[in-house]
Amino acid sequence: MTPELLVTHSGGFHADELLSSVILTRLFPQARIVRSRAPEWITPGPDRVVYDVGGAYDAEARIFDHHQRGAPLREDDQPYSSFGLIWKHFGRDYLAASNVPADHVETVFSSFDSSFVLPIDLVDNGALSPATAGILAGHTLSALLETLKPVFDETDPEAEDRGFHVALGIARTFVEARIARSAAKLRAESMVMQAIEKAGQGHVLELPMGMPHRPAIIKAGADHLLFVVNPRGDDWSLGTIRSADEGFDVRADLPATWAGLTGAELEAASGVPGASFCHNGRFIAAAKTREAILAMADLAVAEALATAKPDQA
Repeated sequence: MTPELLVTHSGGFHADELLSSVILTRLFPQARIVRSRAPEWITPGPDRVVYDVGGAYDAEARIFDHHQRGAPLREDDQPYSSFGLIWKHFGRDYLAASNVPADHVETVFSSFDSSFVLPIDLVDNGALSPATAGILAGHTLSALLETLKPVFDETDPEAEDRGFHVALGIARTFVEARIARSAAKLRAESMVMQAIEKAGQGHVLELPMGMPHRPAIIKAGADHLLFVVNPRGDDWSLGTIRSADEGFDVRADLPATWAGLTGAELEAASGVPGASFCHNGRFIAAAKTREAILAMADLAVAEALATAKPDQA
């Protein structure tokens, strides 16, 4: 039976039931959210999904709490919050409803679970402190959503529910954007793989547009690639390839003589008519035409190979 009610607890709200609500309201848009701790609401029934309240976890009865003794754990013994439980049971349906291709659903499901859902679970259970983020602790998603709670001396009895629904809209935006980005990376992968095959043993990867490319380059083992070019609006871009997921080290920098130059100065320094810009950090440059950007790429490759260590050339 399609639920008519989505029941979670009243009072102060947290990221886990907000994000659970994002998933459930997408799947059951006709259902009404009820925020209560009253027994008549939090008792399971065929007309409702109960989550983050109720003292039980029973997927068949559609109650998903994690505060009770013997609360559910992941296979690696890390704790679930209500968000993790809702994602476990409804996440794949959510992705299908979000038009993620069927052959990508499992990959996106697992990626989102490990990178987005699990941190929320751990923080909500006290197994991970936002303080580990140091100065950024207050900018974690859990912390930011909770700033939308009413202040302690708010007297309006509707303030909690109003704040919850404001926070729900914001939480929805983050979930949808993250899912869309994950799905886009998978779409990009096949395009990048085709471009890698076309590049052969060349050192420049030409793409039809700007897109995530490093994961596919790593997956393909294309260690010979040094730079990426693609059209960008009315001009063309030449970019470096990062050496690792974190940090700013790249496989090869753009020429030092180009750094910070634009227009005629860059044309003179590079000898390429149409060269228009090079960032002072030497990780991206631009040109007016494809021919110009490819000429710049050839120059960058030649310099990088000339200055590389023997085992890197």
